[in-house]
This record gives sequence, C-alpha cells and structure tokens, in this order.
Amino acid sequence: MSVAAADTLTSARARPARVPAGQESREAPATWWQTEQPPELVLERTLALPFTAVSDANQRTRRRGLVKLLDWLQDQPGRTWQDRWLASGAEAAGREWTGLPMQRLTDRQRARNYDRIDLCCGMIPFLGGQAVRPTYRWLLRQRPSQLLAHVRTATDPDGFARLTARYAQSGRAGANDCNNALNRVTWILTRKRGTIQDTTIGDCVELQHAIGEHQANGHHGKHLFYALLAETGVFGPGAPARLKTVMLPGQQTPAAMVDRHSIACTPVRDLLVDYLTERVTEVDYTTLEDMARTLAGIFWRDLETHHPGINSLRLDADTVAAWRERAAVIRDRHGIAIRPRDNAHSVFTWVRAFYQDLARWAADAPGRWGPWVAPCPVRDTEHGKARARRKAAMDQRTRTLLPALPALVTAAEQQLKAAAARLARGRQARAGTSFTTPEGQMLVRCRGASARVLADDSATGRCRDLTVEEELAFWAWAIVEVLRHTGMRIEEALELTHHSFVACRLPTTGEIVPMLQVAPSKLDQERLLLVSPELGEVLTAIIQRIRRGRPAMPTVSAYDTLERLWSAPMPFLFQRPVGPEDRAIPRNYVCTCLNGALAASGLTGPGDQPLHYTPHDFRRIFVTDALRSGLPPHIAARICGHQAVDTTLGYAAIYPEDVITHHRAFIARRRSLRPSEEYREPTVQEWRDFLDHFELRKVALGVCARDFGTPCVHEHACIRCPVLRPDPAQMPRLQEIHANLGDRLREAKEQGWLGEVAAIEASLAAAEHKLAAMRDLAARHTTVHLGMPDFRTSAGRFTPAHDTPG
Repeated sequence: MSVAAADTLTSARARPARVPAGQESREAPATWWQTEQPPELVLERTLALPFTAVSDANQRTRRRGLVKLLDWLQDQPGRTWQDRWLASGAEAAGREWTGLPMQRLTDRQRARNYDRIDLCCGMIPFLGGQAVRPTYRWLLRQRPSQLLAHVRTATDPDGFARLTARYAQSGRAGANDCNNALNRVTWILTRKRGTIQDTTIGDCVELQHAIGEHQANGHHGKHLFYALLAETGVFGPGAPARLKTVMLPGQQTPAAMVDRHSIACTPVRDLLVDYLTERVTEVDYTTLEDMARTLAGIFWRDLETHHPGINSLRLDADTVAAWRERAAVIRDRHGIAIRPRDNAHSVFTWVRAFYQDLARWAADAPGRWGPWVAPCPVRDTEHGKARARRKAAMDQRTRTLLPALPALVTAAEQQLKAAAARLARGRQARAGTSFTTPEGQMLVRCRGASARVLADDSATGRCRDLTVEEELAFWAWAIVEVLRHTGMRIEEALELTHHSFVACRLPTTGEIVPMLQVAPSKLDQERLLLVSPELGEVLTAIIQRIRRGRPAMPTVSAYDTLERLWSAPMPFLFQRPVGPEDRAIPRNYVCTCLNGALAASGLTGPGDQPLHYTPHDFRRIFVTDALRSGLPPHIAARICGHQAVDTTLGYAAIYPEDVITHHRAFIARRRSLRPSEEYREPTVQEWRDFLDHFELRKVALGVCARDFGTPCVHEHACIRCPVLRPDPAQMPRLQEIHANLGDRLREAKEQGWLGEVAAIEASLAAAEHKLAAMRDLAARHTTVHLGMPDFRTSAGRFTPAHDTPG
C-alpha cells in the first residue's frame, strides 16, 4: 500500500476535527536533502555525532546493519531513499520488514544468523538521520525501545528535555505515562520532520487517528503528549487544553444537518434549512438534530427514494400510507426490515409539527411559507395512543424496579466494602506473594512497578485490576445514592460541582440547612434541593475521594455529548483520574457502573430475567415513592423541576393496592363522621318501615322527598314545603287551590283579619312558585311535532326551463 493510500484509509475512517486556523496538519514533503544524499554520505553522517552508539560494539553493529540496509535499498527503483523505501514493500510488511533484505542476502548466499539484529540496529541511525520517513502505519508496528530513544537524541534533545521537566513539575506520576507521551511526539517528528516547536495541533490529531486505526495496545486513548505540548507553549496562547476538545465533533449548522441526507429537490432542501433555522432559538441542539434527521432523512429523503422527482409537500393518500409503513420499521442498507422502530411516534410528531408550523407561520409571512402549506399526513389521534402505551410501559417498569431498589442499594454497599477490602489487602501484599480476599479467594500480587494493584486469579486464569474494581464499585454506589435521594436527571447530577452547596437560613428558627443547587438543564430552571443526612454522607465521600489530600478540588472540563459543547473548567463532583489526568465522568461510564453493580448483585425480575436500571429510572422511582408517601404533587413538581403538575403525575406509577388502600381510608373517614348504629343489620320491622316510607311519600300535588325516618317539619302543609316534588299532571288541582287562596285573601282583607292575611299571602306565594315549577317540568318533557318539510315549492325554483321547439 502506498503512503497516499494509507493516509487516505486513515482519514476516511477518522472523524473530522475542528483544528484552529494556523494549526493544520503539515504535509509530508516528497523529497528533502537527507533522502537525496549518496550512500557514502549517508553512512558518514548517520554514524557520526549525535548518532553514535553508547558502546563500540553497538556502533559496529549499527555500521554493519546500515551497510546492509543501504545495499538492499540501492537495488530498489527510485531516485531517493524515500522512493526506494516505498517501492521495497517494507511499509506493507510492518514489523516483518527485515524479511525482505534477509531474503536478498539468502539469495546471494550471504545470510548470517545475526543479520536480522544488524538490520534493526542499522535502522536506528537511518531513521534518526531522516534518510527516510515511514508512515505511521509502519512506525506504530515497531518496538519503540531503542529506536525512538535514539531519534529523540538525534532530533531535538532540548525539546524533549523540556517536556520531561514539565511532566515532573505538574505532579504527574508514572514513568510509563511519560515514556508513552514522549514516544508519540517522537513519531510525529519522525514522520513530519523539524523540531518539537514545529509541531501543530493537526499533527497531533493525525497521529491520534493513526493510533486508533493501526494500533491496539490499550494506549490509544491517552492524550498526555498533547497536554505536555500545550503546557510548554508549543501551540501558542489560547490553544485548547485537551486534544479531545479538537477531536470531538461540535455543533453543526442547520444547512450541514440537512445536507448530510443529499436531498435532490433544492426548493425543499432550502425550505427545511429555513424551517430548522427558525426553530434554533426554540429547541436545544439535541432536539434540533433529531428534527433534521427525521424531516430530511426519514421523511423527505425516503419520499425522494420511492417517488423520484417529487417536489411538493401535498401528498396523496397512497403515498402517505406507504411512507408511514416504511417509517414504522428499521431497515438495513438493502431495504430489508430488521425490527420495528421504537420511536416511530416521535417521527410522526415531528412531521405533524412541521406541517402545522408552516400553516401557522403562513398567516404572518404568506409569501415565504404560504406556497408550502398542505394537509398534514399525520392525524392527531395517533399521538394519544402512543402516549398511553408509553405511559403504561413506564408504569410497569417502575412497578418492577421500585421493590428491588432496597436490594440494589444493599448490594452496591456490599460490593464497595468488598472491593475496598480486596484493594487494601492487595496493597499490603508484596509482589509475587499471595493473599486472601474477604470472599475467600486466593490472589497473587503481580510483579512489576505500577500505580495500580494487579493480581492473578488462579480460579479464572486472568489478571484482575483491583484498583479499577474498587473505582467501579465506588462510583456505582455513589451514582445509585445520589440519584435515588435527589431524583435528578443524569445530566444534572453530572453537572454538580463543589460550588453547588448552598447554606439556607430558615426565617422562623434561624437554623442553617444545607441545600444543593441544581444547574439549569432541560427547562433552563435552577432549583434548590434539601441535602438529607444520608445524601450529605455520600457527597462528603465523593469530595474526599476527589481531593485525595489536596487543598482544593481539581478543575476539569466536561463534554456534553448531546449538546456537543465543552464546559469551562470547574470542580465537578463526578470526576475521576484517568492515567495522568483528571477527567469528568461521562454518561457511558455511569451506565457501565450501573450494569456492573447489577451484574454482581444478581437481581432478577419477572421471568428470572436480570434487572436493568437506567439513570432515568431512579427519577421515576423517586417521584412514585414520594407521592405514595404523601408528598403533595405540586411540591414534588417543584423538587423535580417540572413546570406542570401533570408532568409529575405522569412519572408516578399508581399501584392497584394504592387505589384499594386509599379507597378504604376514604370509607373509614366517612364512617367516623356518621353514627355507628347505622352500620348494623336492620331488623325485619325496620326493613318493613323503610319500604312503607316510600308508600307514604305520595301526596295530592306530587311526591314528598324528605329523608327516611324524619318527621314533616311543615305539619303536612305541602304547598309551603320545599321538599315537595310537584307533579305537572296535578296542575289543575293546584290552580284551583291558587284561586281559592285568592278568594280567601280578599275575604280576610274585607273582614280585617290581618293575621290571616299574612298566612294566606305566604301560602299564595308558595302556590305560585309550585305552579311555575310545574310549568317548567311540563315544558321540559313536552314533545314538539315539527311536521314534514315540503320541497315541492323550493325544488321548482331550481328546475331548469325546457326549451320549446320552433
């Protein structure tokens, strides 16, 4: 494989980096003066100072190997040593490159047993003298012990001395980490030329991509070499402190999001870009990216694939039905259905919102959005069904996980204690000696200098890293405790810092209580949480672990994988040392810790299937448990940071036993307010009296509605009684009574019976009220006959006149 082909393969699989201007990767030149020298000058220059060996014997070995190497390359086609090196096939051979010159010596019957050693020693001054510059693919496959150390001595010894001094001054420990960092810088100089001061950020990015592509030694994730270069001022002021800041992707523009799907119709492409640009200020970056992927990819690009030339949002019924069927499943690149799409309701939601927004915006800007208004292909009824199914699934999951939470908490605590005891015993044991774990396992401490405690397990035949096991157990315990005590979202928990603690003084008692300030996350709302004693112990243990005896907590930058943004350096609570540097704990590490704790606990659910907790499950469990314990829903909404109480109630999984318990409590409270004698078995006479009561309710003007067992307080003056239910059929009788009352009123006034006048007037008013009630009931139950419509006259008006002949 040629150099260009190797570099193309690496860059094709590498993620594009955001390299600052002026720090782009340097291009390797096709030729330079060292590779154009004749063999005798190369031999003389590369064996002189500073390329000489430490001993005369080693120097003679290097000379013999260099002579054999130059003789072999002189037989290869090319004008320079670099051309001959690429034409020889050594790049593709990798670590076995010595087999090519050895085959030449064998063909000429000049091979010796020490020729391979001579060739490897001859390559040291050959590379150090810059006669050839192999690709990273070849360099990363060589043993770097003497080769890279000699290159450092020959190229830029002062620069490497500054890097080593910076490593010691920063308080970092571990000779292996320092050597690995120096080796990476050496690879850059071997490939790119120049000194350390000439190195760019693009060179570091290119090397990292090459390491991830061609090397699998477990060190491709370490970026210490970049940190040393940045701290010594190689990249100038304002350079990113971490290489990941450059390598990880940043936020893309709406146009870039849409163009990833290669939409053929330019007007629709511009429409989608304009639409997403309008929504930028309303949604977060994750939601915007989901909208672009749905509208540009799943929706419109799919329509263009199956309907070439489509250019309108107005879709017919067959097109909509076919698209909905395709969008409901996940398919491979050959179009074969793999599985149903879990978020199909989200796809339909974004499409419906897209059509509705266009229709609403067209009222304000008809020239811009009006031509694209069309009937929406998604009905609103589908979203209610999807929400109901999602709510039922979440409730069932909460009902399964909530009872197992105490067992998970206990298991996490036990795992932490056991891992800490194993690590303590491992540290006390000397290298090569055996020790017994609290579980009764026999382990042997591995030999060799290392900051971590490694032990061989004879039962499994593998080497266990007790330091990593204790770290995973601690963070699993810390994550479970923090999430279950606070109900925070995972992004809120990971953003907690040492500055999040706030002291609040109660206005009534003056008592100072600790509070935890939660940074704005989903709804951009800050809130305060009360720190319970249990939560305070967990947070104290986290702080003590991070500080490790230092006066202050280290500040690190965290990368938000959803928003694709780096935070400012802050003393995050969730951080841990990774090699020589401290890093913020990402989301995937949280899931790794939870899965490890669950696997070690052995907890199972229905069907003996292993339980699986996600960070958001603890939030649902927190809300459900709080509401079951009697916390008012509006208080729970404030604690969780919900804008509406309905959102909080949506998190709560109501159990059937909760319904029964609360109903029984309601009945008990009702019974406590009523006499106990009412809740006994009635006698035969009481039951007969109860039935007779309904027969005695019938009166002349209607039905009496007084309670059972109560006397008539109006002394059977039914016309004045408010509990009389008048019967409209008795209206003539009541009209006679009303007329009689009028006659009696006139007589009383004529005779001067003033006391009788007041009584008759009260009865007369009650009679008028009852008459009005009867008329209202009669009108309410009256059927009005509308008759049959007659269309003959109307139809005749629209009958066209017939033309008469002639």
